[in-house]
Amino acid sequence: MKNRKVFCEECRRDVNFIVNDKQMVGTIKGETYNYIGKIAYCIDCESEIYVDEVNDFNLKALYDEYRKKNDIISLEEILKICSKYGIGKRPLSLLLGWGEQTFSRYCDGDIPTKQYSDILKKIYEDPCFYNQILEANKNNLKTEVTYKKSKMTVEKLIGKDSNEKSKINMVIEYFLDQCEDITPLALQKLLYYVQGFYYAFYNKFLFAEDCQAWVHGPVYPDVYYRYRDYKFDPIKCTVKIDDSVFISSEIAILDSVAKNLGCYSGKVLEKFTHSEFPWLSARGNLTETEVSDQIIHRKDIGKYFESVKEKYNMINPTDIESYAQTMFKQI
Repeated sequence: MKNRKVFCEECRRDVNFIVNDKQMVGTIKGETYNYIGKIAYCIDCESEIYVDEVNDFNLKALYDEYRKKNDIISLEEILKICSKYGIGKRPLSLLLGWGEQTFSRYCDGDIPTKQYSDILKKIYEDPCFYNQILEANKNNLKTEVTYKKSKMTVEKLIGKDSNEKSKINMVIEYFLDQCEDITPLALQKLLYYVQGFYYAFYNKFLFAEDCQAWVHGPVYPDVYYRYRDYKFDPIKCTVKIDDSVFISSEIAILDSVAKNLGCYSGKVLEKFTHSEFPWLSARGNLTETEVSDQIIHRKDIGKYFESVKEKYNMINPTDIESYAQTMFKQI
């Protein structure tokens, strides 16, 4: 929305505007919901003005709150189901015995019933459950090709889940076990720093997932949706990590990041990342409050943290301490 102009009723002309967060109240099906929305103001007369994107954001925020309060699957999770299982929207509806357009409507923002939501949630979370549905209802599909494509995709998922735990999940378990009172915001930043410093020292990344340049810094979307209900509260640790799953180089980075960066709050770490090139580059000309799903390119992360290692004359991972202390003094 940067540099875009909209019509101001008070000024009677197109004007620039600013957007601020605001606590809002909305009603759906007779129930009231509180949510954080946005409001646009004319930059000249400071009166409230209408902006399409802001209105769309507020509607989504309201419906997201409705979904959360009523335990309805999120739109983001719905949109990932088809690509996760290698099946189209209409074939998935047919597979589930629903109307052919039903799942497409959910992808467009319609809210599913609690019954349908529970089915979609379980499908999203459990490849084995989806595989059972695929086998039981494969005759609902119009072509054998559709079945075989989805079958091959889900079998790969099941094989991956059963044979190995993804590296990022092992790293998450490590931080939850080693760091006290770690919030979702802090966890996101520690994952980002692990990636950066591991590349700086060993010229490769620790895990495959990409992070995105969200308003509050680098974010791994799947991790966000997994822990978002904790909000600002510490994540409960339910496992005891066996650090033998990591090699010595991985432990060296994990220990140093946990010790030297895990001691700061999520908001402090957010401020660190807001002054670093990878996040700034991915955000481009966006304003501070504009939503973005732009991927922070790995080459930018690698290049930046290589330069940090060189600038601070880091010999081994324990030297990360000097960077963390300098960043803290600068905020």
